[in-house]
Amino acid sequence: QKIPVRKVSFPDYASDSSALVKMYLSGTFGDKPGDVNAYAASSFYAVDRYASFKKDWGKFYEEGGVIVADRYTTSNAIHQCSKLDREQWDEYLEWLFRFEYELLGIPAPDVVIYLKVDPEVSQKLMTGRYHGDESRKDIHEKDLLYLRRSREAAEYCCGKLGWKSVECSIGDRMRGMEEIQKEILGILKTIQM
Repeated sequence: QKIPVRKVSFPDYASDSSALVKMYLSGTFGDKPGDVNAYAASSFYAVDRYASFKKDWGKFYEEGGVIVADRYTTSNAIHQCSKLDREQWDEYLEWLFRFEYELLGIPAPDVVIYLKVDPEVSQKLMTGRYHGDESRKDIHEKDLLYLRRSREAAEYCCGKLGWKSVECSIGDRMRGMEEIQKEILGILKTIQM
């Protein structure tokens, strides 16, 4: 469609800015996600996004380019909310979005599309990605209860924050990529940016 588009992905594992994220996910600070509180973990991810914006894609974005982010502040919101009591979610979300979008100055997304995958299906996909070597999973990927709680937080955020959603799994399998892509494009066509 001749629109200037770039894809970015977070964490940016190729950058030094992800060092604290890598340490956290590898279990350096504790072998369970809750061993690092939501605010500290959020700061690790925020620094990585800030560095990526400043050194990589910020100029492109400021000149009118469209950024498609594979995970962003919103993904962090889901994962970190899951560590908190539900009564704390709104306060945490307000803090997170103010911290990243106002204080750090990275752009807020125009649209968020939450790609829903059942945690049991995602576990099968990860096991396949790692060729059955469960030791390669990070502390989030290893913890099915944490992933289920994150799914609950995602559903909450989706409703509260007006995100769009696409069901990517049916039963115990993934839907086809072309089918998912068609649904995403349908959503994007309805959005005025």
